[in-house]
Amino acid sequence: MRYFAIFTLTILLLIPAEGVLGQGAAKQKMNALSVIFPYRLEGVWVFDDATKGVVREPFISGADKILDVLAEHIPNAADGFKIIFSAKPFPGYTTRFVWTRAEYGGNWYRWPEQQMEGWLCPALLKYFESPPKEIFVQVSAKSP
Repeated sequence: MRYFAIFTLTILLLIPAEGVLGQGAAKQKMNALSVIFPYRLEGVWVFDDATKGVVREPFISGADKILDVLAEHIPNAADGFKIIFSAKPFPGYTTRFVWTRAEYGGNWYRWPEQQMEGWLCPALLKYFESPPKEIFVQVSAKSP
């Protein structure tokens, strides 16, 4: 019996967790769609996401200017508005951003139709396993 236990333990140590638990079981599951609610804090666009451990994460280096344009039609956007986003197109998306390059641990995305570019910090990887080649976005007012 002792040899069987040692043999079983040895086999379990040699088999990768993914093979035992199933494809991707060791990886964190990512949603197909994500949502954040940016708001202005002392003139800076920021967002919180308690589910991801994000508090007052700022949008900088052009991403702030992009939010200005995205939010210009939303009443009281400075108090918060909704952004739904995904690496794949979804019904109702209105804007597409294209990855251009990585820099300083973050990633640059271009909004071709507006000739704008913005840097997204490493918090992007809390929503995607790797930086997507495209990000599809829908913005709207928060629900009351």
